[in-house]
Amino acid sequence: MEDPSDIPCLSRSQQHVLETFSKPAHLHRTLPQNAQIQRAVDSLVSQIPSNGYGIEKTTAHLLGDVVPALNGQALSPNYYGFVTGSVTPAARMAENLVSTYDQNVHVHLPDTTIATELEDRALELLLELLHFTVEAWPGRTFTTGATASNIIGLACGREFVVNNAIKRRSKQSTSPRQETVGEDGLLAACRAADITDIQVLTTVPHSSLKKASSVVGLGRACFHRVSLSENDIAFDLDVLEDRLKRPHTVSIVVISCAEVNTGMFATRSYLEVGRLRSLCDKYGSWLHVDAAFGLFARILDDSQEFRHISDGAKGLELADSIAGDAHKILNVPYDCGFFFSRHAGLAQQVFQNPNAAYLSSDISSAGMIQSPLNIGLENSRRFRALPVYATLVSYGRIGYEDMLQRQIRFARRVAWYIHQHRDFDLLPRSLRDEASIYQRIYIIVLFRAKENALNKTLIKRLNASCQMYVSGTSWENQQACRIAAANWQVDPERDSALVQEVFERVLTDWRHESS
Repeated sequence: MEDPSDIPCLSRSQQHVLETFSKPAHLHRTLPQNAQIQRAVDSLVSQIPSNGYGIEKTTAHLLGDVVPALNGQALSPNYYGFVTGSVTPAARMAENLVSTYDQNVHVHLPDTTIATELEDRALELLLELLHFTVEAWPGRTFTTGATASNIIGLACGREFVVNNAIKRRSKQSTSPRQETVGEDGLLAACRAADITDIQVLTTVPHSSLKKASSVVGLGRACFHRVSLSENDIAFDLDVLEDRLKRPHTVSIVVISCAEVNTGMFATRSYLEVGRLRSLCDKYGSWLHVDAAFGLFARILDDSQEFRHISDGAKGLELADSIAGDAHKILNVPYDCGFFFSRHAGLAQQVFQNPNAAYLSSDISSAGMIQSPLNIGLENSRRFRALPVYATLVSYGRIGYEDMLQRQIRFARRVAWYIHQHRDFDLLPRSLRDEASIYQRIYIIVLFRAKENALNKTLIKRLNASCQMYVSGTSWENQQACRIAAANWQVDPERDSALVQEVFERVLTDWRHESS
């Protein structure tokens, strides 16, 4: 510490944290008041100070002005927006160490730090939690989130399908071609492969997939839906094969493992994923899974209560790559995602740093661990693995299964309440009875008010309570609300009672205003 006078400010900050977490979780407000936000905005420094205010004054500014204007997404179990997790105590403890020791986890240098060894071990533990065979997924890394993981997945898929097309064409030619996307670029590689189109085939693509597709040069327009007409989430295998067999075309097939609005799954069994795998093998396609939060259904047991959900995540071991979020169900700090691939060297073909001797590791001592900067987007990387390692070691398989079960049970209680209510519609409408609700609901509850006038203001009214927070979406071209339970602190009985209380208060106020 360069200046011992800084220590009291660090202590003050830590004391604030301890006092914050001594308060019962369900008493934390989900949103700050508008006046608090405005006060914080007005307090922001308008230009860089010449001499600086010093850490003591800055600490007072942050704790007194800025912190009261932050939302309660990590503090309150009743923050239900955007499938937002919290931070387990173990992960929070580890996050403090991350900032203190500030490791740049980029090159595997096992003689200088344990960081890359710990990162790889954390990834192995995560694979074990999800019931994957560790050895089957040699390509693995932490990312900033599922969006970055989808970018890596589509980039690897693009490399795989185009390069394989070049190899197939070379076998038929007297002058073999050596081009690859990573070395020669997409246009040159496609010319060498005689490819005129790269398509991404899926059922209900998340917006991050289209963003990823744009980033890797495929374009957002490359997406084609291959879903059943009566069920937009499930694959129509005949339509899929018709598109896969198109001439001069290569394909990436994407499974949506828990659709963002409903939490429902695109596949229902190992056999169904096996059929997708067979089609991809037949036509040289890449099979990717977008599994931001659905992947964790694999930790559930096969009991009657959870079988329908766990079935939706079976067979994913047959995919070529998987993208997921750790800052959702795993409840580690933002930002943290992960990427798994069954193809060990493919990511390095895309993301390696060529001709950079200063970024090299000693291969003889590095073992099987790849330098993270050569298999992902960032050359500079935060030690995201430490909170993941800490929380997995602290709570284990049973602890995480309990967290997810509580989240599901809460969501089903709320869904049943909405289904029975005369003023609200539970969505999708295929959830017709108690049996379907208590089998098919995962962690998301989608709904709207029956009265259009109320529906237009429902999100604002619910969130104005500051006791819960929901996010809005669109369903069947109409506005809808979404409750997503991903917080480790969820208590099904306590929190469903609070939700009902807020709903009834909103209805009472609206009727009073309308009368």
